[in-house]
Amino acid sequence: MTEEEQIDRIRGHKARLGKKLVILGHHYQRESIIGVSDFVGDSFGLSASAASQKNAKHIIFCGVHFMAESARVLASPSQRVFQPNLTAGCPMADMADIDDVEVAWESIQQVLGSDAVIPITYMNSSADIKAFCGRNGGAVCTSSNAGRVFEWALDKGRKIIFFPDEHLGRNTANALGIPKRQQILWNPNLPNGGNSIEDIRNAVVTLWKGFCHVHTHYTVEHIREARKRYPNCKIVVHPECKDDVVAEADEAGSTSFICSYVEQAASGATILIATEVNLTTRLAHEYPDKTILPVSRSLCHNMYRINPGNLLYTLDNLGKVNEVFVDPEVLEGARLALQKMLELAQPID
Repeated sequence: MTEEEQIDRIRGHKARLGKKLVILGHHYQRESIIGVSDFVGDSFGLSASAASQKNAKHIIFCGVHFMAESARVLASPSQRVFQPNLTAGCPMADMADIDDVEVAWESIQQVLGSDAVIPITYMNSSADIKAFCGRNGGAVCTSSNAGRVFEWALDKGRKIIFFPDEHLGRNTANALGIPKRQQILWNPNLPNGGNSIEDIRNAVVTLWKGFCHVHTHYTVEHIREARKRYPNCKIVVHPECKDDVVAEADEAGSTSFICSYVEQAASGATILIATEVNLTTRLAHEYPDKTILPVSRSLCHNMYRINPGNLLYTLDNLGKVNEVFVDPEVLEGARLALQKMLELAQPID
């Protein structure tokens, strides 16, 4: 079957099921998946969309596994959540193992006391880690709202431990003016995360040692070379990039921010982007009056595991294959953390 035939059959399933089905497509998906998605967005936008789909019986999340887990957490018990390829995971999410996190939490509490720290996890984490944060009064954040969630924790007079992406955590702390001497990195393979007791006491933010290979691919040299090639360009990067890359760029922000930045740029603008290449390619097609290029090509191979073939297979066998489940105890804790994120995203009067 050709891809065109697969797409036609997917559209047939959508027409037959109507509002009983919703397909969510992350910005990093290939164009053929985006074309059949009912909602397209970043992890925050799609998690909110998943929570709002009260009439849908079947939610298919075209993204990596933690995203489908989050949709399962936010969906009602009567809804079923599917992921077209259950092997599409996230290496960064796997860098924060629940056993390691609990050991770190106990070690930090022994130094600071039981009520001194709030755990915050990036959306790019397992349901186990989200549940840990929910059980301990914490929250989930995304690259869109990490600053707001950090401010919420700091306003409560608490310190922060943030997992699993050290770079989003560091860039968020930097943007809030937290000195680097008050940011420490926690390596779960070392006693006390590789830190002294004094370091732990002095830290305002403890960053888990984790990263996204798509975004750590980018270097300051990439940025400088891009400026040489395109002297009048603007460079926009994702905050999962290292902080020296963020400092070298013109702007940094989430995938939604990047999309808005390109949309609002003047016709004729040249914009180079440091994020997953599928998004950059799609923006170039959507805005042909502007020159939109990748700073360097970086692909998320796990996102690329979702394709029209396995989406069609899921629809042909709907309810029988590729369903996403979360343990009920984990689900309840994760829901608390995700609901806190959604609550903090509401406008403040």
